[in-house]
Amino acid sequence: MSVRGILLAVGALAVGVAVAVAYLATPEEQPPAPVIIAAGDIACDPANQLYAGDEFACRHRETADLLAGRELAAVLPLGDLQYEDGSLEQFEAAYKPTWGRYDAISRPIPGNHEYDVEDAAGYFDYFNGIGEASGRAGERGQGWYSYDVGAWHLIALNSNCDYIDGGCEEGSPQNDWLENDLEEHPSSCTLAYWHHARFSSGDEHGDSARVEAFWEDLDAADADLILSGHDHLYERFAPQTASGAADPNGIRQFTVGTGGDSLRGFGEISPNSEVRQGDSLGVLELTLESFGYDWRFLPAAGEDFTDSGSGTC
Repeated sequence: MSVRGILLAVGALAVGVAVAVAYLATPEEQPPAPVIIAAGDIACDPANQLYAGDEFACRHRETADLLAGRELAAVLPLGDLQYEDGSLEQFEAAYKPTWGRYDAISRPIPGNHEYDVEDAAGYFDYFNGIGEASGRAGERGQGWYSYDVGAWHLIALNSNCDYIDGGCEEGSPQNDWLENDLEEHPSSCTLAYWHHARFSSGDEHGDSARVEAFWEDLDAADADLILSGHDHLYERFAPQTASGAADPNGIRQFTVGTGGDSLRGFGEISPNSEVRQGDSLGVLELTLESFGYDWRFLPAAGEDFTDSGSGTC
């Protein structure tokens, strides 16, 4: 073999060794999968007589403490973040000292209580800046946007359909945006979230048909997870279609209205409801793996309910 041939052979061997070493890297050397936290229905009205905290009321500081010191990629506040009407003054008094500690990584959506102030002005002023047209809460007057976390595509939607241009139905500006966003981001793992739960066994609100068009578009794009709040409880559903038919290839929904304000009970149990509870406040932790996810409910101090499992994209 010529000198040149020897050199080429040695070079090829070196490349092969480098590749082999890369594949033999221990799991500890691989970057950890990103972790996110989600919950809605969070901070009590500062004027509420229970603000100081009773057993199951006004415990948003305790749920916020569940996030402290954790390596989180994002925090997803699922609407009704500040009671009673979501004014900027209330946000500054109650939400900011607690969940506001994580504003830098928060990707919020508005709930119906935010719209007790005209155009949800307090919500947008708090998250985007006073009078700012856009920011971490999306465009003022819209409130929908998307972003990526690791291998996952996350979509924040506004289910306050009566307060936004065109509502939420097929052909509305928000629904058209969703369809375009899904087409432009054909991720193998997709999570969407909004406030009003499409399916719920809660005795206060129950199912919300207003968001069915969202679900249909997400299902057509093979989305994996939907998160909501509104009913003050925790509920996990089996994968299903927008009409509520069980489907192993459908979307799994979590309702996480356990962020701190209060808890409520259940009425008629919805089909495909797998786990539900209205006794423990807390948050949902999701670990977003490249081809799946792990979930875990983290209860507030003194509570003992847990729920955990895994799914694939």
